[in-house]
Order: sequence, then C-alpha cells, then structure tokens
Amino acid sequence: MNRNLEILISDLRVIAQLRRVAAVLNWDQETYMPPKGAEARADQISLIMSMSHARFTGPEFRRSLAELVDLPSGKVLDGGLPPHQVRMLETTWWDWRRANALPVEFVGELVRLTSEAQNVWEQARHTSDFNLLAPYLEKIISMKREEADYLGYEDQPYDALLENYEPGMTTRELTALFESLRTPLVNLVERIRDTDTPDHREILAGDYDESDQWKFGMDVLYDMGYDLTRGRQDRSAHPFTTDFHPSDVRITTYLDRHDITQGIFSTIHEGGHALYQQALNDQYFGTPLCEPISLGIHESQSRLWENYVGHSRPFWTCYYPRLQERFTDQLGKVTLDEFYSAINMVTPSLIRVEADEVTYNLHIMLRFELEQAFINDHAAVNDLPALWNEGMEKYLGITPENDADGILQDIHWSMGGIGYFPTYILGNLYGRQFYEAANNQIDDLEDRIARGDLKTLREWLRENIHQVGRARTADELVQDVTGSPLSAEPFIDYLQAKYGELYTI
Repeated sequence: MNRNLEILISDLRVIAQLRRVAAVLNWDQETYMPPKGAEARADQISLIMSMSHARFTGPEFRRSLAELVDLPSGKVLDGGLPPHQVRMLETTWWDWRRANALPVEFVGELVRLTSEAQNVWEQARHTSDFNLLAPYLEKIISMKREEADYLGYEDQPYDALLENYEPGMTTRELTALFESLRTPLVNLVERIRDTDTPDHREILAGDYDESDQWKFGMDVLYDMGYDLTRGRQDRSAHPFTTDFHPSDVRITTYLDRHDITQGIFSTIHEGGHALYQQALNDQYFGTPLCEPISLGIHESQSRLWENYVGHSRPFWTCYYPRLQERFTDQLGKVTLDEFYSAINMVTPSLIRVEADEVTYNLHIMLRFELEQAFINDHAAVNDLPALWNEGMEKYLGITPENDADGILQDIHWSMGGIGYFPTYILGNLYGRQFYEAANNQIDDLEDRIARGDLKTLREWLRENIHQVGRARTADELVQDVTGSPLSAEPFIDYLQAKYGELYTI
C-alpha cells in the first residue's frame, strides 16, 4: 500500500477511536448513567469530541491528506490507486472539508449543549412541559443555523444540515419525492377510513410479562443473525443502535407490559441497524470503507426488517405459534389472521414510533416542514407546539392533548439531529426497493421466512449492501442493487396491494 495512504489510515483510526470513546459515553448516558451525572457527562463528551475534531482538522492531518488529494478540488493525486482506495480518499476529503469548516470551539459547545439537552428532554417529556426544553432548543437551533453558514450551501440553509445525514440530497429533491408520496398516502388513508373493517387491536390487550417479551425478542434477534458475542441489547426510553467497532454493536429496546408490539418491533428495527454495523469490513476500520453510506440507507435496513419482514404474514406464519406458546392466556384463542390484521391496523395516531406503515410517513413530512420553518424561515421556538398541532390536524386529522404526545415525543432535536427525520422516509423507500430485489434474486424468499430462515436474507443484504461501506453513493447503490433509481412507486404499490387485501378496497 502507498506509504502516505498508510499514514493517513493510521490517523483516521485514531480519530475514529476518539469518536467511539464518546459513543460509549453516550450509550451509558442513555442506559445506566445516574440522573445527576448529566452535567459532568456533557463535559466529558464535549472534551472527547473536541479532541477528535481538532485532530481531524489539525495541521498534521492536513499535511497527510495533502500528500494524496488536491485540497482545493478534492481530486486524488495518484492515478494508479485501485478504485476503492480512490473512493476512500474522495470521501475522506469530503468529510474533512466539512469538518474543517467548523471551529473546534463551536463543536465542543454544541456537543456540550446537546448532551445537556437530552437529559432536559427526558424531564420535559415526563412532565409534558415544553417550556423546560424551549431555552435549550432555541440555542440548538441558533447553533445549527450557524453550522449551516459555516458549511455553506447553494440554495437554502437546511440543505447543509441535511447533508450531515444524506450526502448529496437537497431539500428540493426531497420535496419533490415527498410530493409524489403525499397524495397516494392521504388517499389510501381516506379509503381505509371509509371501510367497515373491524379493528382487531383490542384482541391484543393484556398484561405481557416483560421477561418473556425480552426472551422472544432475543430469539428473533438470534434468528436474524445478530451476533451476541459482538453485541448486546439493553433497555432505554428511546430505542437506538450504537457501534464502537464491527465487533461491538449494541442496541436498546423499549418494553411495555400492556403493548406487546412495542418491544417486538423496536427490537427487530434496531436489530436491522445492528446487522448493518456488524457486517462492515473491519479491515478498513476508521475509514469511509467501514462506514454506512448514509442514514437513509441505514434506515432502509431497519425498516426492511421491521416492516417488510416483521409485519409480513410469512414471518408470523413461523413466529406466531412461538409467541402464543409464551403468552397462551393472552393470545391462545387469537388466530393468525386476527393477529396479522391487528398488527397491521391503519389508524391515525399521535406517536410516530407507534404509527402504522401507511400513516408513518405523514408524521415525517410534518417534521420535515417544521425543520425548514425554524431553520430557513426562523420560526419562533415558542410557536412550535402550535405549529406541530396544526400539522397533525392537517395530515392526520388529530390533535395532541399535551406536549408529551406532541412536540416532545422525539429526542432528535435535543440531540441536534436536525435534518435526520427525512431519512426515515428515504429508508422506507430504499428498503422496499432492496426487499423486492432480494425477493427476485433469492429463490422462495418468503417461503424461507415462513420456515424461520432469516439468515438467507441477512447474507444477501451483507453481500449487496452492508460490506460496500461508502465505496458507493446512495444513488449508485440503489441503481446497482435494484436496477432502478430511487422512486416512491414500489413503496406505494406495496402499500396499495397489502392494505387493499387487508381492507378489501
């Protein structure tokens, strides 16, 4: 390997290790840290992330990168490098250019602020008091506008923040994509609302022992191929996945004694994320070749497993008898058809993470609009609860009675994750195209799933998506794997077919 490239990779690995130290601190903050540790933890995370940023943007790394890449243009200087190394250098330069735009002091201040805000968000949601979070959110939004100015943009400030999660995507592209999705979704919701199909969800009511819920979820994770020698599951208020290395990828779930679906689907969802992280090529750890392409592609893996597998009839053909065995008193007299119908009921709901497949994307469209409002149009923070409620009425015909069920339900803004939400819709769309490609290429895929064979799909995803790292862009990956560019059409067709059958419309 080129000696200069070896030096650069060594530098990247040190930077990656610093970031993973911060990730461990974040994981502990969300799982086991005592409440009064928040202020000290914010300082710790801020210090580590400032050190990482300073090293990545410092003169030593700059000199190493300049030996391989023309810094003004990003052009790789050595024309004899293999394509994957060229892409690695191009992507490293892209990351470096963006990081170099942000002052070290700014990064440290933002990390400290968002670390504190996450703990305030938990208190605010618990008490349904937006006023607790509002001062922090106001500072976060101000700093994210400042971040957009540092990063630069051609059209609107929100574009700069969106690229933190979905490189190459713009607000205009997303708006057009979401417009192609909005009308079919709204029409489908209205058609379903006009039917007289009975709501079977009440048959799931009961008291479900949490230890048995946990065991069932762990069984599914094992069948999916989640390697518990390189991962673990814990509990948190908001399920998430974090990685420290492909050999240490951790997830959390949320269990509700009176709603068995919460734990099942959050476990499957986070398991999908974790399979991606565990399958990255650790030979290139620290470099873009051992990183997921984008949050949209990452979300495609969790949504594929949660919805296109976990909410499917083939999956429950295998797993429902196992669930009944654990919960005979609650589900023993409930048929598979009734259970399948109950977990796929379409009803506008207040909470995004509890939303069905049809209405879920409408929740995201509201957040997408609000983020543009307070970043591009400087909407006042104190106006956000009312704007939220108006949007819920517009999209779903319901209005939250309190802020806990409204604007305080998501942790993302307190984390500074502005621009993150649109990746959930992208994940649904990418995921549907990937699932259809897998179904076309794997003989009898759904029969395999119905027999409990989930690892065949996992291996297909590993080979075609996970191990690619950032050697391709999201657009290139979708085209290569599915033969088509990203489109809302496969997702719309899927919903209309599935729910047309369920609701006889």
